[in-house]
Amino acid sequence: MKNLRLNFIFFFLLVFSAVLLGRLFFIQVLQADFYKALAQGLLPTQNGIQIERGEIFLKGGEPLVINKDFPLVFASPPKVTDKTKTAETLSQILSLDKNFILEKLNLDTLYSPIKNKLTDEEVKLLKKTDLSGVYLTEERGRFYPQESLTSQVVGFLGAEGKGQYGLEEYYDDILMDSDKSSSLVLTLDYNIQFEAEKLLKEVKENLEVEEGQIVVIEPNSGKIIALANFPNFDPNRYGEFATNGNLEIFKNGATQETFEPGSVFKPITFAAALEEGKITPQTTYIDKGIVEIGGWPIYNYDGRVYGEQTMTNVLEKSINTGAVFVQSQLPHHIFLDYIQKFGIFEKSGIDLPEVYSGNEEFKKGYEINFATASFGQGIQMTPIQLARAYCAIANGGKLVKPHLVDPSPLLNSFGETLAEKDQSKSGGGQVVSQKTASQLTAMLVSVVENGFGKAAKVPGYYIAGKTGTAQIPEGGKYSTEKTIQSFIGFAPAFNPQFLILVKLNNPKTKTAEYSALPIFHDLAEYIIHYWQIPPDYE
Repeated sequence: MKNLRLNFIFFFLLVFSAVLLGRLFFIQVLQADFYKALAQGLLPTQNGIQIERGEIFLKGGEPLVINKDFPLVFASPPKVTDKTKTAETLSQILSLDKNFILEKLNLDTLYSPIKNKLTDEEVKLLKKTDLSGVYLTEERGRFYPQESLTSQVVGFLGAEGKGQYGLEEYYDDILMDSDKSSSLVLTLDYNIQFEAEKLLKEVKENLEVEEGQIVVIEPNSGKIIALANFPNFDPNRYGEFATNGNLEIFKNGATQETFEPGSVFKPITFAAALEEGKITPQTTYIDKGIVEIGGWPIYNYDGRVYGEQTMTNVLEKSINTGAVFVQSQLPHHIFLDYIQKFGIFEKSGIDLPEVYSGNEEFKKGYEINFATASFGQGIQMTPIQLARAYCAIANGGKLVKPHLVDPSPLLNSFGETLAEKDQSKSGGGQVVSQKTASQLTAMLVSVVENGFGKAAKVPGYYIAGKTGTAQIPEGGKYSTEKTIQSFIGFAPAFNPQFLILVKLNNPKTKTAEYSALPIFHDLAEYIIHYWQIPPDYE
């Protein structure tokens, strides 16, 4: 009797163990994908968007990019009893094509994701349906709480978990490094960024601009304070903006689009001639309204004739023939050398995806090319390259490296990784002397005090700046209707705390004096009051 009882217990344990092992085999092997999917919302994985990437914050700690759990609906096709009816129901709830859902339900897998980042309403309706083989879980993913603010700066995380555009692309290897990833803290100021983007939206409404950029930078350090683009997009819904394969909206116009700057380039030409001792601010020449170079006529804006003018007058009135005169005082190789020193033939080094133009046509050495380049036509650059060049005028002649991520080890724990990614913030050294930079600054102050830049004036402060209205090349010639209008200035002029570049594509005005210049004024005045910068004079 005793042996019978022991045999029964042994048999029971044997059967129980077999059932348990069978169940474990069923769960861990046959339905591994299914239960893995259920657990995805609980733990980060090492593939796709499930990885716990480093987050991104603005200067004041405002979250720009964070990780968040999102509702996800998926199906386990073998458990779906009526696939046609299930597809119809899900199509209505999720606003997806019925055939797309049917394809998901017919896959030979235990885990078939259907839609992520569900709305609260979608989750509520799915819970009510109780469809067999359809499950709700959570998935770790990227969330952009500021929506369209700084969208081209941030970029987004693509469907395969790879950073696309902006900081997400540039710092992708660091942000996704599970051993060293940490939060990026930016130099961007939320309030100034918000104000810059608001001004771009307003000018879009008032002047119907096709595109625009604003760069705000500290000229002494290269810190980017604001980097605004229009039009922009919401990285939470980036797929909705990639209409018909048009990905241009994702590009940062300040770093990934080149343009011919027009008269805002004139100070670079003047800097070279001042440094070489070929001119002084008081040097005069006679303007006849036209100059011929190899049979090609070059005119002043609106065909104006100014007569005898100083070099300071040339900048005040933005005289094209005066810029050609200045360039003619320099040998071609010297002029090229200074353009190189100002960083126009190389990337700026900003920690964002960027492009640059080799300006091969200009470098061929034709006399007419050098003449037109003196006033910013026939030579291309990005807005960030131009802003960087102006920083050297504002800060006493030093070329800085613009940057968005604060490299302080107190704010970022990348250590050597970040140092390797971005070797230095020091830039390219001394471009022109302190004397030349000071002379040119005084001339640019005169542009605002006495010339076409008067609308930039902020009472109590000296502002240095220059307007530019450039023709746009189209089909081998210049458009007679479209222009790019810009203004670059810095303040306070003789102790600059910030530099602003405003660039607008084809606004419905004749010149930058009526488009980019008012935006500069409003933003400069905002920053002066926001930072409580002491006035230069009563």
